[in-house]
Amino acid sequence: MERRYWVIVFVLGLLVIGTEALLWLVRDRTNAQTFAGPPRSDYTLSDFTLDALDSAGKRTFQVSGPRLARRGDDGSIFVDAPDYTLVDGAGHPWTGTSESAWVNKDGTIMKLLGHVEMHRAGDDKSEPVDVVTSDLTTWPKDKKMETAAAATITQPGSILRGTGLRGDLNDKTLELLSDVSSTLQSRHARDGAQ
Repeated sequence: MERRYWVIVFVLGLLVIGTEALLWLVRDRTNAQTFAGPPRSDYTLSDFTLDALDSAGKRTFQVSGPRLARRGDDGSIFVDAPDYTLVDGAGHPWTGTSESAWVNKDGTIMKLLGHVEMHRAGDDKSEPVDVVTSDLTTWPKDKKMETAAAATITQPGSILRGTGLRGDLNDKTLELLSDVSSTLQSRHARDGAQ
């Protein structure tokens, strides 16, 4: 009986070892060095100013802020609390701020994230314009912008509010897409308030 007992123990031991070897051979071979978490920065800058130029060497936008981080895997950049300047088709600057920004590697897309404010100063041919919205996607080289969020456009004598905004800075058009309301003030009332 003792010999039979040891043979059974030996055979069971071989089965356990064979099962472990089989499981080891058919295991999922995922890379143990897979990084799960936020992407690592290629480099960071503090208190910086970045000028983006088009193929002709003209500035398409400028962004400055307290911190910039560049992702090494796709070349995009993230900016904390940016101050930015976009240039319209006539060369007029639109300045503004947002909570953060993301710019793709080519500088063709800039997403202004969180609360966004933009301002274009007036001149002899046009009045000043203020835009307040959130999560605004811009295409600086094409001079276009868009958001699905609520937006307010303010000019002397008028305040327009709506949901969704499209803008083309080449032809100086801003379009509210839905739920549009307006407050208008006559020129006489504006002149009397001054």
